[in-house]
Amino acid sequence: MEKTLIIIGIIVLLNLVTLSLYGIDKKKAQKSSWRISEKVLLTWSLFCPWGGYAGMKLFHHKTNKKKFTITVPVFIVLHIVLCGILIYLY
Repeated sequence: MEKTLIIIGIIVLLNLVTLSLYGIDKKKAQKSSWRISEKVLLTWSLFCPWGGYAGMKLFHHKTNKKKFTITVPVFIVLHIVLCGILIYLY
């Protein structure tokens, strides 16, 4: 049980980092400043899609880019399937 709580804590923390990256990039876009690359945002979203999706919705960021509106939800589905498989196996 303790290991499970640690893993959940790490997952939540990483999703908060992903959410923060979307917020930072949105602020930088508004200021026409140096930006976080789409590759970095999508990579973080691959591993932490809940934070990426929340960042898109909360900051209204990358919501007009099909690359994001398609791949981030696909990443969420993949995570749900993976969690289902892990729960089934263990």
